[in-house]
Amino acid sequence: MGRHGYLVSLIMVGFIIKGVVMQSSSPKVIKVETRGRDVVLTCGSTTTDWLKDGISILENSTELNLGAEADDPRGVYKCTDSDSVQVYFRMCQNCIELDAATISGIVVADVIATVFLAIAVYCITSQESGRHLRASDRQNLIANEQLYQPLGERDNEQYSRLGVTRTRK
Repeated sequence: MGRHGYLVSLIMVGFIIKGVVMQSSSPKVIKVETRGRDVVLTCGSTTTDWLKDGISILENSTELNLGAEADDPRGVYKCTDSDSVQVYFRMCQNCIELDAATISGIVVADVIATVFLAIAVYCITSQESGRHLRASDRQNLIANEQLYQPLGERDNEQYSRLGVTRTRK
């Protein structure tokens, strides 16, 4: 039992030393903040060099100001003591924020517009049934329910005959 206890404590000490070494050599985390309309990257407390897409852009600084959000500051940023961070911004100049009040306002306006449209359709269609019939609506256009009317034989108009008479040469 003595050997096993000694071996277990040796393994525990090994894991503790490994954890301390890993913690001290682990890269720092880049923090992304928005200050007003600007985007700022912060890399720990020591001054380091900043890289964007592998190209050095700033030296000996703990913070990197990327500028306004509207300028679309996208890219892969890295400070020399940390892992890289990939920054994406999708900006929309003509966007509105959809909160609960905006959505409920749109829904209420849609319901009111639908009610007004239904009232307008009802008013227009209800006038149709109260219309008085004209004399031409009651008159039969074809006398005695004939399907065909005879051609006007005595009329010498251009379309009064069925066949076209052509002169022979």
